[in-house]
Amino acid sequence: MSMASEFREFAVKGNVMDMAVGIIIGAAFGKIVSSLVTDVIMPPIGVLIGGVDFSALAVTLQAAVLAADGTTVVKPAVLLSYGKFIQTVLDFLIVAWAIFMLVKVMNNLRRIAEKAEKKEAAGKDAAK
Repeated sequence: MSMASEFREFAVKGNVMDMAVGIIIGAAFGKIVSSLVTDVIMPPIGVLIGGVDFSALAVTLQAAVLAADGTTVVKPAVLLSYGKFIQTVLDFLIVAWAIFMLVKVMNNLRRIAEKAEKKEAAGKDAAK
């Protein structure tokens, strides 16, 4: 079997196609969660804390270097943007929770199907 035909067989298998669809949907879901955290969850938390904009929370490690005119930035400031990190952690926790719930539902459905199969097999054995 040539490498091209072997690759074609691999690429067209159902598992690879399912994985590709899952990756695309996962990327879109990640964008939705990021928007949810950035645009919906963090602003009210910031207001409750006292008007804090989490995306602007940072520690300046090195100040910006300005040109002689005092307005042109020659070298930008070096920042430790911990507010963006907090938002990213929240994104991760929401995605992880959603995946956990999906896996939990899938496991429950699989258990129900296995019980039904066992029940059906036991019914066939009793009928013999």
